[in-house]
Amino acid sequence: MRIYKDKFTGDEMFSDSYKMKLVDEVLYEVYGKLVSRKHGDISIAGFNPSAEEETEGTDEAVETGVDIVLNHRLCETYAFGDKKSYTVYLKDYMKKLVAKLEETNPDQVDVFKTNMNKVMKDILGRFKELQFFTGESMEIEGMVGLMEYRDVEGGQIPVMMFFKHGLDEEKF
Repeated sequence: MRIYKDKFTGDEMFSDSYKMKLVDEVLYEVYGKLVSRKHGDISIAGFNPSAEEETEGTDEAVETGVDIVLNHRLCETYAFGDKKSYTVYLKDYMKKLVAKLEETNPDQVDVFKTNMNKVMKDILGRFKELQFFTGESMEIEGMVGLMEYRDVEGGQIPVMMFFKHGLDEEKF
């Protein structure tokens, strides 16, 4: 299995256990699904709760959300109220990323610059439909993943988007 982590914060963003597609060599689209999970749903062999505990009738807490977000502890951020504020963040992030690429992977700088403009023009055109997610550290200086819902085979599915060059890939 491969885990993809933010180059700047080290936060886990996603893994290769999801269906994914690389767009224009710069953007991973990761396809998730909505899930519901019970908290405290633990079964231990030989454990038999007493009659008192059984009749208490406590409500079970249920966690519902997108599997990628839940599994990798991503945090939704509301830092971008408009396209302009996101564009300001994006320009700063891209400068940091290009500087990092020039140090570590200079042959990818031109690929990144050329293809990123095309991809971001398309994404910014859908700005109002996007949700924004940071890694677990909630560090806005790192990568902010994007999510939108798309019609696929008659249903709406969540699609998260991450910048390929802003990720480190680790094998497990």
